Amino acid sequence: MVDLRRVGANPDFWYPVALSGSVRSKRVFAAAFAGERIALYRGESGTVHALEDRCAHRQVPLSMGAVEGETLRCGYHAWVYRGDGRLSQIPYLSKGDGRPPRGVRSYPVREAYGLVFVFPGDAEKAATTALPELSAFGSAKYKTMTFSRTVRCHYSFMHENLLDMNHQFLHRGVLGKLHPELLGYRTGPGSVEARYLFTHAGGKRNRGAGLLAAEGIRGGGSSDVMTIRTEYPYQTLDLVPENAQQPAFRLWAAYVPEDAEQRACHTYGLLMIEKPGIPGALHLAWPLIRRFTERVFAEDRMAVEAEQRAWEEQGEDRNHEVFPLILDVRDVLRTNGVPLRPQTAACGITQRSQAPVLSAEKATPQ
Repeated sequence: MVDLRRVGANPDFWYPVALSGSVRSKRVFAAAFAGERIALYRGESGTVHALEDRCAHRQVPLSMGAVEGETLRCGYHAWVYRGDGRLSQIPYLSKGDGRPPRGVRSYPVREAYGLVFVFPGDAEKAATTALPELSAFGSAKYKTMTFSRTVRCHYSFMHENLLDMNHQFLHRGVLGKLHPELLGYRTGPGSVEARYLFTHAGGKRNRGAGLLAAEGIRGGGSSDVMTIRTEYPYQTLDLVPENAQQPAFRLWAAYVPEDAEQRACHTYGLLMIEKPGIPGALHLAWPLIRRFTERVFAEDRMAVEAEQRAWEEQGEDRNHEVFPLILDVRDVLRTNGVPLRPQTAACGITQRSQAPVLSAEKATPQ
């Protein structure tokens, strides 16, 4: 069976590569997807453009350049690029000089949910590929907390971590004793969905955890149903407290590979928290909830980065997985992923990385 950690993320989807607030007016922001450097810039109209982050002239990053109207001027020799990547000006070019290149690659780009999404794959598929639908985002019933962190592991470890709720012992310091019971799960060609029943079995529970789970001012134990779904390439989590009609919170997450070998990913998360009936209560609870979620994320990051280090030390995936749910999500990630690309040496000779490149076909389970 193909080693999942050697399978790349499929580029034919919309991936967030920056927070909208990070791409400021008339500024250039350096982003990346799987080793492809991308220069994001916001033109005078407010529109965000995404270009390959290199000048066609001397290969200097365009993210070092300057925004002029809707164009981007290279910071080295002042070549000017339009938002579609085409060259519009070479200031010193004269008749008889060498024919200039056409320009650089541009990426389809869209802004939604406070994020900048690019389509790093086949640009012709961008128009027919939908952005994720997040009905709770912007709803008057929910308030959104945004997360943006680099985690040094293959993106598949993140999918497994969130889906496999049997790791709650890791969070015993903030959640106490939690008992997760798998109620059932279903899987398809591009998705896996699991439902858990959570009961608190004792121990000290962080106050922020109780506020996030809508326990109210007095706190107290409850049984919560958590639904987690990998819908390739994204992941969602909904928590519905006992006797509640709608989720106390909804999480959407994307894990965007940064380097060419895809051993690090940038995690973007949108945590949409239900507003309580008391006006201003969520605002007061916000710092406690933020500290709680940051601590849980830090513990998860510690674990998945340790998994990545073990993979690198051993040179292969030696995991002995016994949980059918995780075996299924691995199959989904394999069959929807793509081969990792060959790397190019400094001398210009194409070489293969330590991870062997798969065949031209998509990686499939044996």
